Amino acid sequence: MSASGDCLAIDFGTSNSAAGIVEDGAVRLLQIEAGAETLPTAVFFPEEGGMRIGMAASEALIAGEEGRYMRALKSVLGTALFHEKRLIGGKRRTLAEIVTAFLAEVKARAEAQAGRQFTRALSGRPVHFHSGDAERDARAEEDLRGCYLAAGFKSVEMMFEPEAAALASRIAEGTGGTGLIVDIGGGTSDFTVFRSAGDGIAISASHGIRLGGTDFDHAVSMRHAMPLLGLGGALRRDFGEGLLPVPNALYVDLSTWAKIPFLYNRDTERAVEDMLRHAVEPKPMQRLQAVITDELGHELAFAVERGKIAANSGTAGSEIGMGMIEPGLGARVTPGTLNAALGEAREALRMAIYETLMLAQVSPMQVDSVVLVGGSSLMALVADEARAVCPGAALHRSEAFTAVVDGLAWATAGRGVARG
Repeated sequence: MSASGDCLAIDFGTSNSAAGIVEDGAVRLLQIEAGAETLPTAVFFPEEGGMRIGMAASEALIAGEEGRYMRALKSVLGTALFHEKRLIGGKRRTLAEIVTAFLAEVKARAEAQAGRQFTRALSGRPVHFHSGDAERDARAEEDLRGCYLAAGFKSVEMMFEPEAAALASRIAEGTGGTGLIVDIGGGTSDFTVFRSAGDGIAISASHGIRLGGTDFDHAVSMRHAMPLLGLGGALRRDFGEGLLPVPNALYVDLSTWAKIPFLYNRDTERAVEDMLRHAVEPKPMQRLQAVITDELGHELAFAVERGKIAANSGTAGSEIGMGMIEPGLGARVTPGTLNAALGEAREALRMAIYETLMLAQVSPMQVDSVVLVGGSSLMALVADEARAVCPGAALHRSEAFTAVVDGLAWATAGRGVARG
């Protein structure tokens, strides 16, 4: 049996993670989630018992178990929040410790599946964890590397995710000519211009921005769901005439996957109580109070995600179901309102594609194929913008959720990625 040795390929994603190896000349995706090729990057700390990850974490949340659910942990790499101790699951922990525990469990499950130990890891990473902040970007990679080492790997190397996807595309599709990877993940968008080179690829340029599916969710939530909880309303003053706008900071956090767990505290409750006392329209603020006191933030976020997906597919009567807050409550989402909510994201995506081509010194008409990668590449706006920028290119959809780990696995087996 030929295999890629003691090196495990891991795609640690904002929304989903995967692990793979090359065995007998083919990629083998290890089922680190029973019966599935990907594992939701989510954790749940019950009031009693150990941490649960993946679908088990989501099922605990849906079942209404008492505890703390957390998702999008990758998005806080490189920030001060990543190393702050918080009371989670009855113990003061840092997010760094939680990511370490998650990766340690991935390692253990992968070893059980493969029947051997892995001492080295090849991890995917976005081109930029943080746009326009080189210091924070470097700190994010350092944070992630530290978690891998603490999880039991003796060494870890990093590879840009779109470059891994390019390698997978070259091997799976036999992509020739000049290709452009458009990789839209949960937290970042990454791009690579490449061409075939022997049995591998040559990279002309890679680029990335901090924009992904969780940002799409945030924009949809702020436009559709949060107004039903008081966003855009007015507050009476304690003294004097006139009204004040409802501050939006709490709504921004409530629409951000990584920040939801940290809203459940007495300070937030007091802030909502104060807004309710001064609200011109108390009903929406009462709904906000219910979300905070009953800890419904993640249920609402999942509802927003479902509404986004339904509207993107053109499903008639799409809405964000908010019945967990108030029976019959919902926010209608149409393709038009979805497009309006994602207008800024569309513009950022288009400009990032152009910038990647400029870095590669390749004109749009020189691109022979565009390969869409990542779960959020299924959003219609991504294909629309790729076609608009590169109208002469053939559009391909890769394995949306596993192209990156496929490429990482090939890289562990020596398939080459060159520069130039």
